[in-house]
Amino acid sequence: MSDINHAPMAHKAGLGSAIRRIESAIAAIPEALPLLALRFAIAVPFFKSGLTKWDGFLTLSNGARYLFTQEFSLHILGSQYPYPAPILMATLAGIGEIVLPILLVLGLGTRFAALGILAMTAVIQLTVPEGWANFHLPWAAMALALAAYGGGQLSLDRLVGLGARKN
Repeated sequence: MSDINHAPMAHKAGLGSAIRRIESAIAAIPEALPLLALRFAIAVPFFKSGLTKWDGFLTLSNGARYLFTQEFSLHILGSQYPYPAPILMATLAGIGEIVLPILLVLGLGTRFAALGILAMTAVIQLTVPEGWANFHLPWAAMALALAAYGGGQLSLDRLVGLGARKN
């Protein structure tokens, strides 16, 4: 009869042990792997977007020109404002969306590239405020993590001495 009473306790202890083993296995994943995954995860959507802004080397696409001059506006404090210098903004966005993801994938200047992506995400949020939950918040979280922790051991930063570990 006492075995029956202890069965739930044994089950809980076994479950707790299994959870601890799983947590230990997860904790043993080298830090470099999730940082590499974050670098790729944030780079892909920005790079793909950057490709749509160009019709050749430094030739802004008609679509990008149209969006920045006619469609996009900044939503600030309940009002909408046109982009200042829209062609310049489109050009800078296009350059940033190509260069920054490449730097992130390489892990070169990771913290600075991530800050650039974070700043772009803030502007995108002001431009498309309804995108915060599905896109902008995850992008900002990934960029912030990379800005805080750098590219990790699997990065060019590490090779050139920029990948000092943050304690």
